[in-house]
Amino acid sequence: MFRRLAAAALVAAAATTLMAAPAEATSAQLIRTKVYWGKCEDTCRVKVRITNISRKNLFSVKLNVNLKVNGRKVGSCSTNVGRIAARKVRHVGCTVRTERLSDAWDAYVDGRRDFDLYASTRVSYRYYR
Repeated sequence: MFRRLAAAALVAAAATTLMAAPAEATSAQLIRTKVYWGKCEDTCRVKVRITNISRKNLFSVKLNVNLKVNGRKVGSCSTNVGRIAARKVRHVGCTVRTERLSDAWDAYVDGRRDFDLYASTRVSYRYYR
């Protein structure tokens, strides 16, 4: 009898963890981002439009940008955005100035390589529930 009770408790515990895992894994994002480019030569200006698509006020919003040229990371920048009200938009930008970016631009000007830019962004935020 004790074995049956222990087995039933084990099955119930496994079922609740299986049901709880997908709910935690599918948390909805509260923002959308769009990346724009400024002038990109030896310094690059990356502009990002951050849209709050939720009904919650976001605070302590921070932006991190990783810049890649031809698949190689040439620099990164970060900035503190501040607060974004519900259903509102903030435009922020940051500038990347590194020696690797300058070397990639010089190689492009000399005709040795392409200059294919790619920026990945990560926005972190906090909100009151």
